[in-house]
Amino acid sequence: MQTLQTEQELTTILAEGKTVLLFSADWCPDCRLIEPFMPEIEEEFANFKFIYVDRDQFIDVCIAHDVFGIPSFLAFENGEEIGRFVSKDKKTKEEIQSFLNELQ
Repeated sequence: MQTLQTEQELTTILAEGKTVLLFSADWCPDCRLIEPFMPEIEEEFANFKFIYVDRDQFIDVCIAHDVFGIPSFLAFENGEEIGRFVSKDKKTKEEIQSFLNELQ
């Protein structure tokens, strides 16, 4: 999974194709729970680019997209938001897969 480096980079990343932003943080226990199966999800949904967004490093991006709980997922296609799975609740592999299946 690619990690967002700068806010400016985000515009370029989202401009083309299907992208999923994963908002997370190192200190978040629920975020650590999804780490082991995220590579499988990335492989299963290879038509999406997956981008890790560190909540602490990019708090302005979180605010701009109304992301106040982590882990959270925002999906975009050609720069337009097409779906969101945003909450402070723990997320299961099945819930993430279900969210992504609805976007295909």
